[in-house]
Amino acid sequence: QVQLVESGGGLVQAGGSLRLSCAASGRTFSSYAMGWFRQAPGKEREFVSTINWNGDTTYYADSVKGRFTISRDNSKNTVYLQMNSLKPEDTAVYYCAARSLSTIATSDYFYNYWGQGTQVTVSS
Repeated sequence: QVQLVESGGGLVQAGGSLRLSCAASGRTFSSYAMGWFRQAPGKEREFVSTINWNGDTTYYADSVKGRFTISRDNSKNTVYLQMNSLKPEDTAVYYCAARSLSTIATSDYFYNYWGQGTQVTVSS
Protein backbone atom coordinates (compact mmCIF):
# COMPACT_ATOMS: atom_id res chain seq x y z
CA GLN A 1 0.00 0.00 0.00
CA VAL A 2 1.25 3.46 -0.93
CA GLN A 3 -0.12 6.74 0.36
CA LEU A 4 0.55 9.92 -1.58
CA VAL A 5 0.30 13.48 -0.30
CA GLU A 6 0.65 16.42 -2.67
CA SER A 7 1.68 19.92 -1.68
CA GLY A 8 2.84 23.15 -3.26
CA GLY A 9 -0.27 24.26 -5.08
CA GLY A 10 -1.57 27.79 -4.90
CA LEU A 11 -2.46 30.95 -6.75
CA VAL A 12 0.08 32.41 -9.16
CA GLN A 13 0.03 34.98 -11.94
CA ALA A 14 0.47 33.96 -15.54
CA GLY A 15 4.15 33.55 -16.33
CA GLY A 16 4.94 32.53 -12.79
CA SER A 17 6.23 29.27 -11.34
CA LEU A 18 5.22 26.69 -8.79
CA ARG A 19 6.80 23.47 -7.62
CA LEU A 20 4.52 20.64 -6.62
CA SER A 21 5.73 17.89 -4.32
CA CYS A 22 4.31 14.45 -3.74
CA ALA A 23 5.46 12.58 -0.66
CA ALA A 24 4.94 8.84 -0.66
CA SER A 25 4.79 6.38 2.17
CA GLY A 26 6.05 2.84 1.89
CA ARG A 27 9.33 1.13 1.27
CA THR A 28 8.66 0.35 -2.38
CA PHE A 29 8.56 3.92 -3.69
CA SER A 30 11.86 3.56 -5.52
CA SER A 31 10.48 0.70 -7.61
CA TYR A 32 7.38 2.58 -8.76
CA ALA A 33 6.93 4.79 -11.76
CA MET A 34 5.16 8.03 -10.87
CA GLY A 35 2.88 10.37 -12.71
CA TRP A 36 1.19 13.73 -12.50
CA PHE A 37 -2.32 14.29 -13.80
CA ARG A 38 -4.65 17.25 -13.64
CA GLN A 39 -8.36 17.94 -13.80
CA ALA A 40 -9.86 21.30 -14.63
CA PRO A 41 -13.47 22.14 -13.75
CA GLY A 42 -15.88 20.47 -16.14
CA LYS A 43 -13.13 18.51 -17.86
CA GLU A 44 -11.81 14.99 -17.67
CA ARG A 45 -8.62 14.20 -15.86
CA GLU A 46 -5.64 14.45 -18.18
CA PHE A 47 -2.07 13.25 -18.21
CA VAL A 48 0.67 15.77 -17.45
CA SER A 49 3.94 13.93 -16.92
CA THR A 50 5.48 10.64 -15.85
CA ILE A 51 8.85 9.42 -14.60
CA ASN A 52 10.27 5.92 -14.31
CA TRP A 53 11.65 4.31 -11.17
CA ASN A 54 15.14 5.84 -11.27
CA GLY A 55 14.35 9.09 -13.04
CA ASP A 56 16.20 8.47 -16.27
CA THR A 57 13.04 8.31 -18.38
CA THR A 58 10.41 11.03 -18.43
CA TYR A 59 7.53 11.96 -20.67
CA TYR A 60 5.32 15.03 -20.96
CA ALA A 61 2.04 16.03 -22.44
CA ASP A 62 2.52 18.33 -25.41
CA SER A 63 0.69 21.10 -23.56
CA VAL A 64 3.37 21.30 -20.85
CA LYS A 65 6.49 20.20 -22.71
CA GLY A 66 9.29 22.70 -22.28
CA ARG A 67 7.58 24.38 -19.32
CA PHE A 68 7.20 21.61 -16.75
CA THR A 69 9.88 19.31 -15.36
CA ILE A 70 9.26 16.12 -13.40
CA SER A 71 11.89 14.72 -11.07
CA ARG A 72 12.17 12.41 -8.10
CA ASP A 73 14.31 11.88 -5.04
CA ASN A 74 14.07 8.26 -3.98
CA SER A 75 15.98 8.95 -0.77
CA LYS A 76 13.11 11.24 0.25
CA ASN A 77 10.28 9.20 -1.29
CA THR A 78 9.24 12.32 -3.15
CA VAL A 79 8.40 13.25 -6.71
CA TYR A 80 8.31 16.83 -7.92
CA LEU A 81 6.71 18.82 -10.70
CA GLN A 82 8.42 22.12 -11.45
CA MET A 83 6.01 24.30 -13.38
CA ASN A 84 7.33 27.40 -15.15
CA SER A 85 5.75 29.89 -17.51
CA LEU A 86 2.35 29.03 -16.13
CA LYS A 87 -0.73 29.86 -18.16
CA PRO A 88 -4.36 30.30 -17.10
CA GLU A 89 -5.18 27.06 -18.91
CA ASP A 90 -2.91 25.23 -16.45
CA THR A 91 -5.47 25.92 -13.74
CA ALA A 92 -6.60 22.57 -12.34
CA VAL A 93 -6.40 20.19 -9.44
CA TYR A 94 -3.11 18.34 -9.82
CA TYR A 95 -2.89 14.71 -8.76
CA CYS A 96 0.13 12.57 -8.05
CA ALA A 97 -0.14 8.88 -8.91
CA ALA A 98 1.99 5.79 -8.37
CA ARG A 99 2.22 2.81 -10.67
CA SER A 100 3.31 -0.52 -9.21
CA LEU A 101 5.60 -1.10 -12.15
CA SER A 102 8.87 0.68 -12.84
CA THR A 103 8.13 1.87 -16.37
CA ILE A 104 6.31 5.02 -17.40
CA ALA A 105 2.69 5.20 -18.49
CA THR A 106 0.49 8.02 -19.74
CA SER A 107 -2.95 6.59 -19.01
CA ASP A 108 -4.49 6.89 -15.57
CA TYR A 109 -5.74 3.33 -16.06
CA PHE A 110 -2.25 2.04 -15.30
CA TYR A 111 -1.80 3.81 -11.96
CA ASN A 112 -2.68 2.07 -8.73
CA TYR A 113 -2.45 4.79 -6.08
CA TRP A 114 -3.58 8.39 -6.06
CA GLY A 115 -3.13 11.43 -3.89
CA GLN A 116 -5.91 13.76 -2.85
CA GLY A 117 -4.85 16.51 -5.23
CA THR A 118 -3.61 20.07 -4.86
CA GLN A 119 -5.21 23.11 -6.47
CA VAL A 120 -3.22 25.23 -8.90
CA THR A 121 -4.81 28.48 -10.03
CA VAL A 122 -3.15 30.71 -12.60
CA SER A 123 -4.57 34.19 -12.96
CA SER A 124 -4.31 36.20 -16.17
